[in-house]
Amino acid sequence: MAIPWRHCWRWTTGVTSTSVLETICGFNGRSATFAALSLRGTGAVAGSGKERLSSTPEDTTSIGNYILTSRHKSRLLYPTPKPCCCKRIHSDAKLKDPFTLAQKDLNYLYDDIKKELFVSKSELKSLCDYYFDGKGKAFRPMIVVLMARACNIHSNRDGDLLPGQRSIAMISEMIHTASLVHDDVIDGSDKRRGKTTISEVWGERKAILAGDFILSAASMALARIGNNTVVSVLSQVIEDLVRGEFMQLGSKENESERFKHYLEKSFKKTASLIANSCKAVSILVNSDPEVQEIAFQYGRNVGIAFQLVDDVLDFTACASQLGKPSATDLKLGLATGPVLFACQQFPELHAMIMRRFSTTGDVDRAWQYVLESDGVVQTNYLAQSYCREAIRQISLLRPSPERDALIRLTEMVLTRDK
Repeated sequence: MAIPWRHCWRWTTGVTSTSVLETICGFNGRSATFAALSLRGTGAVAGSGKERLSSTPEDTTSIGNYILTSRHKSRLLYPTPKPCCCKRIHSDAKLKDPFTLAQKDLNYLYDDIKKELFVSKSELKSLCDYYFDGKGKAFRPMIVVLMARACNIHSNRDGDLLPGQRSIAMISEMIHTASLVHDDVIDGSDKRRGKTTISEVWGERKAILAGDFILSAASMALARIGNNTVVSVLSQVIEDLVRGEFMQLGSKENESERFKHYLEKSFKKTASLIANSCKAVSILVNSDPEVQEIAFQYGRNVGIAFQLVDDVLDFTACASQLGKPSATDLKLGLATGPVLFACQQFPELHAMIMRRFSTTGDVDRAWQYVLESDGVVQTNYLAQSYCREAIRQISLLRPSPERDALIRLTEMVLTRDK
């Protein structure tokens, strides 16, 4: 039987939203004020003891909206940030590494995926198995496994995964990989995960068909779970991926709309899969919509933070670390967080953004402007804001090793180098 919702609040009794942020990330002064306002934008009322949670599209860009509609005297949109201190309140030696804690449930992940993709035609099998070689990070299924077990414990069950929850972890990796195969065709990429892309090896037509086949296999596995609500939730991911890709093809002239567009695109292309997969595993064990919303909001905020860090790494990491060429986004004509923040200090970037860095020398000049600006720092700081909100959300669940691992995971998202 699920724990009544009122019991969820005992895990945070006496702690207001602002004080949580101050404890986790060393906020004070203007930083604390910004944090409280950011949380209000996502539906939380600091210090009220109540949270109004919503997964409407408007929430996706609330922090970004505040950034661009509030003007401080300083040219910087944020005060100079301090190093992230998320690990301060969760530095207990007993806290397990998230990957270690989820490893038992991930041991046979890729074998299970290959069984779903089993076909007699050898070439199609080789195409589908190409990225499921066990060398991926399995970041998304790891989050899904930890969220499933945290929700199970919160609902007075043991931490073991239900069969449907295990399937959702597998499906999340299949959908993600299929999207990568299609992205590489659209972007004309020749490297992915440190190896030549499927489209480079087998050609674009076969790559598209391979991506389609992986998605169809994921859909079959999803149908077998037998829960219509879960099917609806995860089907939304496919729609978001397509809409996000179309959003990436366009741009906005208005500065405020441009940042909102960027964050919404980041949600649809990256965070939607994590958020809806987390929600799906919670649905299977807990009928309380508030618990399901906690799972969704954690995944949404971690997912957007993950994409923001990814966009930073395109400027700060070398190709050998990323497993793909750096400056990829600029070469594709994409204005990501670092560029949009840099545009505040270098208005010359505006024209380049509108022409998608298509003129000779645009990429090099934009790169230099970003490095000379606070764009990278500000994007990292925004990622920290999303991680703080993810921590606030997951902390509403009953304490468990899995819940604490999800908290620690936010630090790993912020400090990753590939």
